[in-house]
Amino acid sequence: MSNDSTNISRTIFRAAKWLGGAQVMSNLCSIILNKLVALWIGPIGMGLFSIYNATIDMLRSATSLGLRQSSVRDIALADESPDDLQLARMVAVVRRWAWFISLFGAITTMALAPLLSRWSFGDSSHLWHFVALSAALLLLGFTHCELSILQGTERIKRLAWASLSGTVIGLLLSIPLFYFFREDSILLSVIAYHVALFGSAWFFRHKGVAKEKVSNKEAIREGATFVRLGLFMTLSEFVTMLSTYIFSAYLNRTAGTEIVGFYQSGYSLIGRYVALILTALGTEFYPRLSKICTSHLRTRVFVAQEINIIMLCMLPFVSLFLLCREWIVWLLYTSEFHVIIPYISWAIVGCVLRAFSWFMAYTIIAKGDGKTYLFTESLSVVIGFLLNVICYNVWGLEGLGIAFMLWYAFYCLIIAIVYSIIYKYTLPIPTLILSLSVFCLMLGLKQMLDFGLIIPSIIVTLLLTAASITRLRKILRHK
Repeated sequence: MSNDSTNISRTIFRAAKWLGGAQVMSNLCSIILNKLVALWIGPIGMGLFSIYNATIDMLRSATSLGLRQSSVRDIALADESPDDLQLARMVAVVRRWAWFISLFGAITTMALAPLLSRWSFGDSSHLWHFVALSAALLLLGFTHCELSILQGTERIKRLAWASLSGTVIGLLLSIPLFYFFREDSILLSVIAYHVALFGSAWFFRHKGVAKEKVSNKEAIREGATFVRLGLFMTLSEFVTMLSTYIFSAYLNRTAGTEIVGFYQSGYSLIGRYVALILTALGTEFYPRLSKICTSHLRTRVFVAQEINIIMLCMLPFVSLFLLCREWIVWLLYTSEFHVIIPYISWAIVGCVLRAFSWFMAYTIIAKGDGKTYLFTESLSVVIGFLLNVICYNVWGLEGLGIAFMLWYAFYCLIIAIVYSIIYKYTLPIPTLILSLSVFCLMLGLKQMLDFGLIIPSIIVTLLLTAASITRLRKILRHK
């Protein structure tokens, strides 16, 4: 069991390097794209870009039925089966569902175009722009289904290349559009980006399965499991988005648009930074966990092993962020945004708790337990909203960082109850001690930096980085 766990962990860690590298490059492309829009088109370009992408995100969330994540579980289980036809059939079912959700997304976008134009611009002058966005929704459904097949069958290199090449090609297509067509290029750029994503996903798609034909009726029946889970995940995502919208509206009314901007910039920065490691590790972890979740012992050992790895990764990751926080804000924003530093400092420490709960939470999805997932996520959102309101009124913008940390402390408690009481799993004492130690060390480092102890903080960061790398190499070393 130890050797098996180590081999799996080593595979996941290598996959994280691929996916983490792809995400870094994708984020860099996003930064370059935003800079070019700001330079050549100005604020109106950024505004249009934001509106169109927000519309796509909203409609994608409502019409994709969560299949990008939920179908991974069924594909992974079929991939584990000794019968190759089982995988071929599941791939055929998922690709048939790609047609359903792509057409549903495109038709919904066209039907809502008049309303979207009025809600976004106050009139119907942009109606045909939103009709054109239906092309993005059409392509997005196919793109996500091909990516889910790659993830479920653990073709991680192909998945990384599909995501990265699509982003890079999308940027390269957008640059001449921005330069020559300026404001008129925004809509074309958004569509070109999704064409590039689809083209890359199709080029790198999984081609090693036999072709199976399934009827619409068979696809609906055989896809019922992941569609049901996807609906619960969609509802959960909607509750999260609704909570974010309500709190932003509350903050806008009580504190002003500028504070909302600071809050969103800090939240986006933390989310994008931590996603580099959590998403990279989770992309490989999720299908593997789905394959072994019927074994109580293997699941318990596997989850504990990956929590150990993520905690050791968080040591240098969070330490370096805290040490370089002012440079990071200056690089990505301007000196005016330095007011978010107290907020992001508390929030990045809270991300240690987020990482701790991350792999236990995946157990819920791997088991296909949609009701429990919806309950835990909805309860977490309510707690997070209340903490945001209370902590902002007590401590201001810094309080939102404290609320973020407390939110994930409660989330850890919720997930731990589900993990231990409902599923009867336990975490080893050394794993709990390591996780608590990492949290306390990061909290202590934050306080040292707040008191201006720069040199001791640099020394501590170097020592923690060296210790974590040494330990990771020991865990992942071939035996």
